[in-house]
Amino acid sequence: MNFRLDLLFAAVALIFFSGCEWDSVAHEAGYNSSGETEWSGKLALTGSSTIAPLASEFARRFEQLHPNVRIDVQSGGSGKGIADVRMGIADIGMASCRLKDGEADLVVHQVAVDGVCLIVNKSNLVREISAEQVVAIYTDHVNSWKSLGQPDLPITVVHKAEGRATLEVFLDHFKLNNPAIKADVIVGDNEHGVKTVAGSAGAIGYVSIGTAVADTEAGEPIRLLPVGGVDATTENVASGDFPMSRPLNFVTTQAVGPLAMAFIEFCQSGEVDDLIASQYFVPASR
Repeated sequence: MNFRLDLLFAAVALIFFSGCEWDSVAHEAGYNSSGETEWSGKLALTGSSTIAPLASEFARRFEQLHPNVRIDVQSGGSGKGIADVRMGIADIGMASCRLKDGEADLVVHQVAVDGVCLIVNKSNLVREISAEQVVAIYTDHVNSWKSLGQPDLPITVVHKAEGRATLEVFLDHFKLNNPAIKADVIVGDNEHGVKTVAGSAGAIGYVSIGTAVADTEAGEPIRLLPVGGVDATTENVASGDFPMSRPLNFVTTQAVGPLAMAFIEFCQSGEVDDLIASQYFVPASR
């Protein structure tokens, strides 16, 4: 009789503890009692200064939906984002360019599309610059706006630092090698580029269309120039007509964690299209 009772108690205990263990596993898997996903944990994103403000908006909304999640977003350039992911410093890298052949070990998750445009000071009367003139300006074969039919004003060449995806897009489009560039000012992020051009009547630079449009609407005295005869607008980026466009990507290793993947999928969903539009970018094709 006692033997049978022992078996009964053992069976009840097994069922009880199995139930407790299942509850624990279900919680770790990210489900609440209603069966809805309930994420918790921390994520670190580093990289492209073009994507960082948008990623911060993504993060803020995701955290509102999942109060136990904290997402840290830091810029520093696309090159930094790629390096940090490879070293395990960041869960997600931000890269505002296509990956190179030597970066095939990483996984690309596109979240939006942007363009890179030329900008000049608003006081500059120039309305368009040919590709040949851009090359001549950036290689110091033309150093006065007088050569372009404008008042005799020295040209201040504003260029991007190494590791910036905007730099790579610019060099690739105009078929330039970076050592050939004769820059007067080297800038880091897009805002630095805008501020530099806005503060110098003779300056020319290149930045994200999204940043440039937002800053002009905020009152920065810059003008966006067409590229290849196509106006630098979000609409022309969306239609595919603007020639100097680029993807805005999240990048991860092959072994991306479940929380990072959940955040990426959220950022690729229609739930954030309004945030993408507010930054003057274009949602990626779905």
